[in-house]
Amino acid sequence: MKGMLNMKFKQHKKLGLALAIALLASPVALSLPAGQAAAAVTNAKFSIINQSFSIEGVKSSIGTINSKGSTYIALRNLNTALGLGTNFDKKTQVVTVTGHNRILKLDLKNNTVTLNGQLINGQQVILQDNTTYLPLRFLLERMGYEVTYSSASKQIGIKAIAENKLTIQAHSLSDNSGGKKRLVYYPVISGMGNTDVQTKINALLKQEAEKTIALSSQHNEYDTISNSNLKGAFEVTYNEKGKLSLYTSYSMDSGGAHDLHNLVPHTFDLSTGNELTLKDVTEGKASYVTIINDQIKKQIKDRKLDVITPFKTIKADQNFYLTHNGVAIYFTEGELMGAAQGFPTFVIPFSAFK
Repeated sequence: MKGMLNMKFKQHKKLGLALAIALLASPVALSLPAGQAAAAVTNAKFSIINQSFSIEGVKSSIGTINSKGSTYIALRNLNTALGLGTNFDKKTQVVTVTGHNRILKLDLKNNTVTLNGQLINGQQVILQDNTTYLPLRFLLERMGYEVTYSSASKQIGIKAIAENKLTIQAHSLSDNSGGKKRLVYYPVISGMGNTDVQTKINALLKQEAEKTIALSSQHNEYDTISNSNLKGAFEVTYNEKGKLSLYTSYSMDSGGAHDLHNLVPHTFDLSTGNELTLKDVTEGKASYVTIINDQIKKQIKDRKLDVITPFKTIKADQNFYLTHNGVAIYFTEGELMGAAQGFPTFVIPFSAFK
């Protein structure tokens, strides 16, 4: 099995950590199961700006706040403009947003955010004049919307994504043996018409979580992830047109100066439950490697990326996941760019393979 099982390096000690650092890294925008995600800003006073919106093609103007380059929208406007269910419990200080088979909760008292039962990293919440303002893009993209911005018209576009009819809930496994803390969230799918396929996918994802927990609990001086603290969380990146794509990010503290990370992607054909290859999701084009290579080279130039070695080609079975906008190709830390850059990621538009 791919993924975490490949992280069990049977190497000498002096090579183990070096290999782990070379092969494990964390992308910039992972939703790891941690921390200070929903801290409320109460001291600053922000100006209310009338922002132009196009919501499902209907133009409107809504008062928003801009903070550190992010647009914030009042909780009540999510209900009136988008039809999402919203609630703020003053006693518990919990903001709840519901819709599109999702429940997102922001606990202002404990500074946590959960999505369908999974703790995720988030952005600040602003409380001003007895009104709760939430980060627009962060919130809506996790609630199943596409958010765009036109620099020409200075208009924000919001449109619901046509998703597959299924629900994804977070379940967890934990193991605190050996004085270590291990917690892995994994997705559980429900609501599919084909229950055999649903069972097949759920079994694979749970098995991965179980084996990862087991590996991180082992005691082996030559194993880079033996007896480690472990966190694992998943992110659904694409749930459209009969396909489901997601990744699980793992963060391990094995006693070194920095945590080790890995990203394990899965893309499923929901008609069969089978995993799709990179060639499968690129329209079966014989030239898909060349197409992707050309796109990556162009993006490196356009984005003025400082690569540590000239990019030549991806592997035929390069790791990937799908997004609403295309196929996301990523590289491990130190493979293409400096270690501080995490996983360099390039989204190749679906149109490139037509």
